[in-house]
Amino acid sequence: MAVTLRTLQQCKKDGSKFSVATAYDACFATQISAAGIDAMLIGDSLGMVLQGHDSTLPVTVADIAYHTACVARGNQGALIMADLPFMSAATLERALDASHQLMAAGANMVKLEGAGWLAPTISALKQNGVPVCAHLGLTPQSVNTFGGYRVQGRDEETANQLIADAQALAAAGADVLLLECVPRAVTAKIVAAVTVPVIGIGAGPECDGQVLVMHDLLGITPGKPARFVKNFLDGQASISDAFKAYDTAIKDGSFPAAEHCF
Repeated sequence: MAVTLRTLQQCKKDGSKFSVATAYDACFATQISAAGIDAMLIGDSLGMVLQGHDSTLPVTVADIAYHTACVARGNQGALIMADLPFMSAATLERALDASHQLMAAGANMVKLEGAGWLAPTISALKQNGVPVCAHLGLTPQSVNTFGGYRVQGRDEETANQLIADAQALAAAGADVLLLECVPRAVTAKIVAAVTVPVIGIGAGPECDGQVLVMHDLLGITPGKPARFVKNFLDGQASISDAFKAYDTAIKDGSFPAAEHCF
């Protein structure tokens, strides 16, 4: 049975967990979805793990659309989410056009980065039949504004702003929230404050779902892994088994553990 937005909403209601992994091509999409992972994200992370850039900023809508179409061809029933890359949601016209391209390529939902200022854009996308995941916390497209990849919401003022932004975007029509590199205590407050599913990456086990970049969970990303990353290929006989282990660990609550949190 295909995973839909309603599936994620039911997980939120039931208190069960769901799994998400990035995917960029048909072969891995088949492996990921067949392993039972609930959703696949065509992330602008492809700029770094596929294209070799040092950030996500060079990625274009055409890049995301191409990889979304590839993933859709290999999908075995997972929900497909696709990123709106850097500046593609700078105006409402751009956001609508980019979302049209990604949905036509096979996405079931778009993801966009920002804060409370995204509310009008999210409302317009919702009115046009486009489900939205709103990405808060460490938003990599804003790396130059943040001065690097830093945990967000560590002090009371920024934590309260994150909570307010999450509530505002959910009220505007965001169907799902994604929190990246947010302290567990702040995450818990956000999860309790909204009725929509919350996905975490470096945001603690309080989230309804978890996501990792495929290359990270397979332990093949060069350099020192981020704190929130775990190599699920370690000890497994195959890549397929690694994806199954990742899915199982999220759903049984063993990942993320304390050492993966802030």
